[in-house]
Amino acid sequence: MFRNDHLKTIGDEEKKWTEDLSKILSEIPERLSRFSTISDMEIKGLYTPKDIQYLDYSRDIGFPGIYPFTRGIQPSMYRGKIWTMRMFSGLGGPEETNRRFHYLLKHGETGLSIAFHYPTLMGYDSDSPMARGEIGKCGVAVDTLKDMEILLEGIPLDKVTTSMTINPPASILLAMYIVVAEKQKVSKSQIGGTIQNDMLKEFIAQKTLMLPPKPSMRLIVDTVEYCTKEVPRWNTISISGYHIREAGSTAVQELAFTLADGIAYVAAALERGLEVDDFAPRLSFFFDSHIDFFEEIAKFRAARRIWARVMKERFRAKNPRSWMLRFHTHTAGCSLTAQQPYNNVMRTAYEALAAVLGGTQSLHTNSLDEVYSIPTEEAAAIALRTQQILSEETGVTNTIDPLAGSYFIEALTNRIEAEALEYIQKIDTMGGMLAAIERGYPQMEIAEAAYHYQKLIDEGKKVVVGVNKYATDHPPITIWKMDPEIERRQLKRLREVKEMRNGQKVRDHLNKLRGAAEGNENLMPYIVNAVREYATLQEICDVFREVFGTYTDPGMF
Repeated sequence: MFRNDHLKTIGDEEKKWTEDLSKILSEIPERLSRFSTISDMEIKGLYTPKDIQYLDYSRDIGFPGIYPFTRGIQPSMYRGKIWTMRMFSGLGGPEETNRRFHYLLKHGETGLSIAFHYPTLMGYDSDSPMARGEIGKCGVAVDTLKDMEILLEGIPLDKVTTSMTINPPASILLAMYIVVAEKQKVSKSQIGGTIQNDMLKEFIAQKTLMLPPKPSMRLIVDTVEYCTKEVPRWNTISISGYHIREAGSTAVQELAFTLADGIAYVAAALERGLEVDDFAPRLSFFFDSHIDFFEEIAKFRAARRIWARVMKERFRAKNPRSWMLRFHTHTAGCSLTAQQPYNNVMRTAYEALAAVLGGTQSLHTNSLDEVYSIPTEEAAAIALRTQQILSEETGVTNTIDPLAGSYFIEALTNRIEAEALEYIQKIDTMGGMLAAIERGYPQMEIAEAAYHYQKLIDEGKKVVVGVNKYATDHPPITIWKMDPEIERRQLKRLREVKEMRNGQKVRDHLNKLRGAAEGNENLMPYIVNAVREYATLQEICDVFREVFGTYTDPGMF
């Protein structure tokens, strides 16, 4: 990037500047003895061409839409198409969530994102004892195809893409979506969207657990194989760093463990016999955008570069679309505070800006009240308007990757990439991500990082405004509260579905699913058939639990 004589001149000038600075600092010292990112990565006071002297523009930065995609995966990025504004929504029953979908679409949302309540996430119906007190509390209750029909009523599934944050029962929710589309006369080849379907990060961080790792991987690969052939516009896995970061990881750990999970999924699909270029273009990623602005931008740029090289060099993918890391971003829930909740509007705006400058394809912005409850309509609208102001008013979409070439950004991108690769290589030496999870390696790394960060806050070395600095009372805010009638209505509908469906057909399809699970067949067609007859989510998951067993987190310390 720079001539040697130019670098020598810069070095001489920097030496003199440093001497002058030291004289000033002897009289007026810097605010802190040590400056670091939120991940506690130390940051120098000044960056110069010397910090990126070994960077090769064509090899390491390049142009947007061209390998290694450091500057973005599309040649024109937001000059051609603004990111998808996809607000995470799920509250109470399917009726309430459907109304929220229509409200947000009316206000300019461009894609749906479904949050399910905990019983659904864990593979239980609303009438299970495990569901008591949880129905509709942290997302929408979906027990049968009937719920999905209500949830998506009036939504044109050939025009709107949908992301579903669901993991153990992901294949079942996908099957429900497919059948609802059929009822709308929309074919499998027309629907587009994403299922999270990322169980490795569940074992590492979020802990919505159902089956042991190996059968979990089988179900994931079944969906990859099925969608590659039958649902070509569907993203079969959203490989998620978000929950890893929310559990307390550093930016480097989030990046490394997420990409290591992705490597494990690609390897599992290849072991099944799939061709890498047949399925890799439909893999997507899901990252956190935390509050440290430049660290996040560098993380996103490093992610694209690492994944491109992994897919091209390690897995020998030939299709450039297989090299592209496409990702959704969710602003950091863990950065929100109950104290002075209106501060969360500003936090979310800066995090959203980092995601956009980092080149995201899709974005959710948190609402100011999410630390208390499911967002109110007003709070959700403010969060959506945050994205719209960002895209329409700030000018940040006018040029592509405007921070490229910054000495600081490029040096930080290189450093995050190098440290993430060290983690990935360490995981490789353990035998891959499944083996690393069984040893508790990523879990312990995250726990240590979370503890370290909390200590910095407790000691006042990291400031959280309104919590450990500038703490004052705040006026009360309106909080969404669930009507108890929603739970009664959900249980009533589930009873009615069970009474009205053809019980014998349901039993027949569940038995066929059980037989297929005991063998080696792809389970997706059997799940679709069972769902079509209104088999419940738990009835299908219970088949899986019977055949494959259940998994309990070992609780490593």
